[in-house]
Amino acid sequence: MTIKPVPSISSIGVVAEESIRDECSGKVPQSVTDMWESLSPEVRTALIASELKVDSSNLKQTQRDRSESSTPTVLSRSSSELFFDQSSSSCDSSKELEGVAQVEKCPVSGAKVVLTPVERAPKNVFAFTKTQSLEKSEVVKTSSATVTTTTKVVSTSRGWRNIFSLPISYDVNMVAHGTLFDTVNSQLLDATGVLPEGYNTRFAVVDTEVEALYGDKLRSYFEHKGIELTVCVVNGGEADKRSEAVDKILDDLCAYKLRRREPFLAIGGGCVLDIAGMAACLYRRGVPFVRVPTTLLAIVDASVGVKNGIDYCCAVTDETYKNRVGSFYAPSACLLDPAFIASQDARNISNGFGEILKLALVRSSDLFDLLEAHGKTLIDTRFEDEALRTAGVSSRIIDLSIQIMLEELGPNLWETKLDRCVDYGHTFSKLLEMVPGADIMHGEAVNVDGFFCIVLSYLRGYIGMDTVNRVFTCMKSLLLPTNSSDLELELSWQSCKDAIEHRHGEQRIPLITEIGESVCVSDITEEELERALEMMKTFDH
Repeated sequence: MTIKPVPSISSIGVVAEESIRDECSGKVPQSVTDMWESLSPEVRTALIASELKVDSSNLKQTQRDRSESSTPTVLSRSSSELFFDQSSSSCDSSKELEGVAQVEKCPVSGAKVVLTPVERAPKNVFAFTKTQSLEKSEVVKTSSATVTTTTKVVSTSRGWRNIFSLPISYDVNMVAHGTLFDTVNSQLLDATGVLPEGYNTRFAVVDTEVEALYGDKLRSYFEHKGIELTVCVVNGGEADKRSEAVDKILDDLCAYKLRRREPFLAIGGGCVLDIAGMAACLYRRGVPFVRVPTTLLAIVDASVGVKNGIDYCCAVTDETYKNRVGSFYAPSACLLDPAFIASQDARNISNGFGEILKLALVRSSDLFDLLEAHGKTLIDTRFEDEALRTAGVSSRIIDLSIQIMLEELGPNLWETKLDRCVDYGHTFSKLLEMVPGADIMHGEAVNVDGFFCIVLSYLRGYIGMDTVNRVFTCMKSLLLPTNSSDLELELSWQSCKDAIEHRHGEQRIPLITEIGESVCVSDITEEELERALEMMKTFDH
């Protein structure tokens, strides 16, 4: 084995003469030399020291000597070729770098990024260097010759990258029918967390309807457990889904002095769960909260995901935007007692079926079959039909709906993927709900949007008229509206424009290709919408 010195070469850098091992000969691949040059001087020095088995004290002295040198030098391409002048049979350069650095390409600038884990947090914090090469060619033609000048500019930068995967885990618990406030059932108390012995207070946010119907039962439950319950009552309508409602909860949390890891309860419909989730996200930069939905819509929709939000009134545009301000913030737990549904009237239960039918259309023909056969009976009996409960039909519909939602949301909680089938019925419905004075609930607007998309699917040839009629009949049996006087060309085209803004440059509008299957499209035209609106007029809504 021959040890030979590497000659010094002046350039930008801090590495001086190195002695390296010349084990074999052969041309070094360009990718290897590029990788070597992209490493920071510290990493290069460490690798060379390891290769030469230089002890750390000698290495430090060498570095000090170099710092005093008047001529800074760099390991240039020629010297790096000498360093890596080894055949693949005797030395694998990737193994030399394994565990020291990771190399990747910046998807934006194309720069080569070398990530080196730091000692105290090697799984989370990485020092990086970014190297970007830009070439510019200039051609000058003269009478006697054509001269091409190529300029290569290499720029480097450095910094740190922090990587942290936020652990998200929450249980969606089905509660035995009608037992949530039963003092024998400890689920409600258990959900409020493990607190020090003698800490005998809890905090709950409830909407006005819950307070009127269940307020006494709620307080009696905690009194029986020897706990004093502080209750914050807020209005649960869409018109109240504003920042003022969040402020009220925050004020009451401050007065209560909620502890940093103490979960509070949010009991009510979807609006209250959204408002309370927003407050939980903001208070002390995030405290745990427990969702207890009390409507069919909230049970199958608002309670199971991680989104919270409020409508925003913009002072500049003088418009109100649905769910424009919000957060992705998971609850610590969800408690679902289907007995709450019995306290709703037919319209509210039908409103919940708007979201369930959406899921059936894009994901489950089995769920659609159940809605066709039993949906009307469940509305009429408020989910209390004994035969359907005994047969497990009512629980099957709720279970399927929740599972489908979780299957779609679970792998995509932060909506990094914007082509989402669960956005079915949520393109045109947003503006329908925000029309001043409009008497339309969320699930109803979703269904109007959903049938409009059924017509669009038909006009594109995705489905036949028999499917259109079957879906229309099912919607009517569920007492859901299938059209709105506000659904006009201007609103529908503006909805497509808003979708492009919200879904990052593309419409991404889900359309069904058959019951239980869907596809997202981004090329719906204004003329197409106009044809669909004309066809909508032919149905007996």
